[in-house]
Amino acid sequence: MLSGFTIVRNAVSLDYPIVPAIRSILEICDEVIVNVGQSADGTRDLVAAVRDPRVRIIDSVWDFSRGSGVLAQETERAMRACRGAWGLYIQADEVLHETGAAILQERVRACDGDLRVEGLLVDYRHFYGDFDTVATNRHWYRREVRCVRLDRGICSYQDAQGFRVGSGLRRVRARATGAQMFHYGWARAPQSLTHKLVVSKEIFTEAARQLERRAESRRGLEWTPLLRRFDGPHPRVAQEWIAARRRVPSAPSVAPPRFRLEHLRLYASDWIERLTGARVFEYRNYVEV
Repeated sequence: MLSGFTIVRNAVSLDYPIVPAIRSILEICDEVIVNVGQSADGTRDLVAAVRDPRVRIIDSVWDFSRGSGVLAQETERAMRACRGAWGLYIQADEVLHETGAAILQERVRACDGDLRVEGLLVDYRHFYGDFDTVATNRHWYRREVRCVRLDRGICSYQDAQGFRVGSGLRRVRARATGAQMFHYGWARAPQSLTHKLVVSKEIFTEAARQLERRAESRRGLEWTPLLRRFDGPHPRVAQEWIAARRRVPSAPSVAPPRFRLEHLRLYASDWIERLTGARVFEYRNYVEV
């Protein structure tokens, strides 16, 4: 049995693609647990409208006195409600491409008997400012664990970006899959991005100054080096959500380029990665096996 799990709060006001996210993993999951934090914008009704018997909603009140740790705590709540041997995790602003869903389904079967493998990696496309631009410099993670065994003491880690194992918080032993995860967290309309930045500063208090700089006041998102054009297909279940947002005219979401000396390191590491395939100084929550 393969379980899916996610957490969400204020998905309507923050314009999260939570319905496409859920539908993208329903393609291969026997159940999907959705931890819905108390919201004032109809988020629970939005999730319930999926109307699939495999979706189970957990109602919760999130304790923001824990800072970004509340995200791991609530992810754990959803994770522990799963009944499967493996769990497929997706965040509220992510959508798994249907080709990736098929890959993960096959890899779970293939790795189930190999006890060295505790998790499976997905590759990321981080959309920035719109649905045709991706952020590619090394500040944006290339891969992350999104499918894990549910019987190994694996827990959500820090701000719930990844997972660790046991009381010692050992890195997950994971295998690359090539499955594609599309991250739309920074690709929404300017007004919802502004709301997201306000909410994010309340949760990620340690990164408040960085978030303020990314907002670039009224000029949209801060420009970042190595933005690249995306011409490929978006996940099938996200296309209606994307089309609706393309129809709404808006000002440019990314500020004009503003080069700083520190950006030279990003261009240098990108050149090394293109030449060797290795990303220098890459942070990983996992060890590849």
